[in-house]
Parts: sequence; C-alpha cells; structure tokens
Amino acid sequence: MNVNDISKGDRVRSLPVDLASHRGFGRVFQPGKLTLGLIAPLEGYPDSVAPTLDNHVEMVRKADEIGIAALWLRDVPFYDPGFGDVGQIIDPMVYSGFLAAHTRKIAIGSAGIVLPLRDPLIVAKQSTSVDQLLGGRFILGLSGGDRAEEFPAFGVSFDDRAERYRDAYAMIRAAVGNAFPTWQSEFYGELRGTLDLIPKPVGPGFPAVAIGRSGQTLDWLAANMDAWIWHGADARHMADILPKWRQATADKPFKPYGYGTWFDLAEDPDLPIQPGRILKGGRHALTALWREQEEAGVNHVVLNMKQTRRPVTEILDELAEFILPQFPTHTMEISS
Repeated sequence: MNVNDISKGDRVRSLPVDLASHRGFGRVFQPGKLTLGLIAPLEGYPDSVAPTLDNHVEMVRKADEIGIAALWLRDVPFYDPGFGDVGQIIDPMVYSGFLAAHTRKIAIGSAGIVLPLRDPLIVAKQSTSVDQLLGGRFILGLSGGDRAEEFPAFGVSFDDRAERYRDAYAMIRAAVGNAFPTWQSEFYGELRGTLDLIPKPVGPGFPAVAIGRSGQTLDWLAANMDAWIWHGADARHMADILPKWRQATADKPFKPYGYGTWFDLAEDPDLPIQPGRILKGGRHALTALWREQEEAGVNHVVLNMKQTRRPVTEILDELAEFILPQFPTHTMEISS
C-alpha cells in the first residue's frame, strides 16, 4: 500500500457535516489540502526561555490579515528548567478570550490543554465560553502532558495520565454534547442529569484535536478524536506515519492529520532544507516539501518560530506573498 494511493482514496471521503460547516475546523482542515498555522508567540527568542510578548497583538492581527489558517496556543502552567520553554506564557484559555477581540477570521486552537491536570468540566466550560467569544472559531486541542514535575504540583499521578486523558475527554463530550447529561467519571466527578452546561458551542459540532499521542493508540485516536496533530524530530519525514493513520481511519469519515515543527524561513529563497530539528530552508524548497506532503495527505502544518533570528514580520510578509497563495486557507462564509 503506498502513500499516494491512500491520499487519493482519502480525498473521496469528507468531513462530517457538522465539522465541515464549523467555522474554525472547516477553515483549517479539508481533504486533499494543506494549510499553514502558527504557534504563539509570534516572535523569535532562540536565546531565551521566555518571549518578550512585544507587539504580540500586532503580530496576531497580521497573521489574521494575511490568511494564516490557525493560531495555536500552548498550555504551560510553570517554568520547568528541564524543558526550558514556557510557550506564550499567558494561559491559553485566557489568551483565546483576549484574542477574540483582536481577530476576525483566524481559527484559535489550544495545542494542547494538558487534560490530566485540569478538571474536565472546567475545560468544557472554558472551551464553550471561548467558542462563543470567537464566534465558532475555537478548536479544542488536547494533550496528555510530558513534564513530569508538573503533576505532583496538581496532586496528580504522572503514571496514569493516559487513563485520565481518556476519562476526562469522555466527560467533556458528555457535558458539551448533551442536555442534562448523566455521566460517571472514574477520576473526576459525576453528572446526575440535574445540571446542564452553559454556554453551548456556537455551531452544531465541537471539534477536538489530539495534540501528540497522549499515551493513546492510533486506533483510539482515530475512533475518538476529530483530527490528530503530531510532532517529530525532522519535518521532512512527518508524512511517513500517514499509511498507519489512514489504515486506522479507513472505516471512518475523513480524519485530518497535521504536524508541528520548529521553523525558520531563510532569507535566501534558494536555500535547501537544512537537516535537523528546525525546519529551515528557502521558500522554494519549503514549497516543494509542502506540495509533496499535501499530495501524501498532510492537511495542516503548524510552525513554531521560537528559533528564528529573522524578524517575524519579514517572515509573515514572505509567507503572504509567495507561500500562502499556494496553500490557501479554506474560506468559511459564516458571519460573526
């Protein structure tokens, strides 16, 4: 079975109706197409654990205006010297609500909420609230957590985080998708049919995306999540897992696949892609790579510009002029 055969067959399938019409999810994910997203903050800080957040609103507005499909916000509650990176510093749910007032079209996603560390009903409440503020542009991305030092601070076992992830996710689905639900959680609380979560999502669907594996099998992710965003050491090989993903999703509606990567757009447009953990190259080589990956079935690429020394505004301008027209965001004709 080869990747091209799988991707061509996959194009026959489509998103479920509720997700195809979802303002955020439909903007980012469509069969047979690749879009580009960014991880906040939109600045380079290769020599620091923390960004300055200077001009962060201006940069997000610019990303919105040039047609970036999605902005993804990380969930990093503490500075852990063992990891040396604190994401955008600000809590992703708080920041999503703030950005609702400063953006018009771009999807806002969490990448991802560390689900074993959070009460699932609070996550559900925050998510539907943010979705209302964004007019249906929110995508809930969920991760299992990989910073072991954080778990004792929350009084949670690191060893059973995969089980907690599944349990919490089931409770979110029960609370968001039903009126006055009944549900018994193993690790969290109980819904007895006497309470109804408010607000509800804006649209008919409420997409949830797996960020990483979170200790789950591909079969479980395929059966339960609406999309999967993976990460790896070398972006050039991030389509290699697609045959396994397509096999896991073969009997289901279209389940998008994407990946995240460190990124640095070289000033030399003809620079070949450099080997290593940072996806660095000129626009010609990057366009060729993403064309190949689009054909293979990659639907979304999330770019993290922490490692760049080039002004991010220049990178956004070059993306807008030369690359985004070849990988356009899907237009969703839905009013705010």
